[in-house]
Amino acid sequence: MTYCVALRVNAGIVMLADTRTNAGMDNISRFRKLFTYEVPGERAIGMMMSGNLSITQGVKTVLSRAIKQSESDANIETILNCDSMFRAAQIVGDAMATMQGKYRDTIEMQGAAADATLLLTGQRKGGKPRLYLIYSAGNFIEATAETPYFQIGEHKYGKPILDRIIVPETSIEECVKAACVSMDSTLRSNLSVGMPLDLAIIKTDEYGFGTRTRIEADDEAFANISQSWSAALRKGFEDLPSFVD
Repeated sequence: MTYCVALRVNAGIVMLADTRTNAGMDNISRFRKLFTYEVPGERAIGMMMSGNLSITQGVKTVLSRAIKQSESDANIETILNCDSMFRAAQIVGDAMATMQGKYRDTIEMQGAAADATLLLTGQRKGGKPRLYLIYSAGNFIEATAETPYFQIGEHKYGKPILDRIIVPETSIEECVKAACVSMDSTLRSNLSVGMPLDLAIIKTDEYGFGTRTRIEADDEAFANISQSWSAALRKGFEDLPSFVD
């Protein structure tokens, strides 16, 4: 299973993803789910993946191959040379639709699920930070001021903190804390989501990744957030007024 979350606020974009894909008793596998693309000073793009691994890896391969081929052929359109983030979402959506059209029936005939979802986010020079949720069919929706974040994968455990905290005016620092609490809540409640985590940050109008790091299981800063949040919840619960006599 997977949990990925992306927050798009006025100050920029925060992305956090786990790395677990199989939580069976005998086979726990880890694959990176957050990928970054960058033309320093011109655009920075992050992509996160959930669902059928062969489909999502196929989408990534299609995108990476086009980027490589564009180095010798400027006529090849890619997410790194297209004219808008909207167009980048279309390119990714087309790659998703192609992979689904080619393999979905065969995958489902084997009794496996072929569904996959992607988060695509970033900013190019001359445009605003954007965040898109791309579905299996290749269609997508964009985050708005009313909904400034998207989640994919095992999202239910980490949603309440985001609903209460995240608004367009939230700072990057607060977004990182909220994303970490959201992930910690999911880690505690679902074995199929696991460490290590990948974190990436794009600040508005910087067109690059100010932060791109892996959070290991023994990370002290993440542990402090987890412990402090647990203590705050216990204290808040103890301070609640009695409901019955």
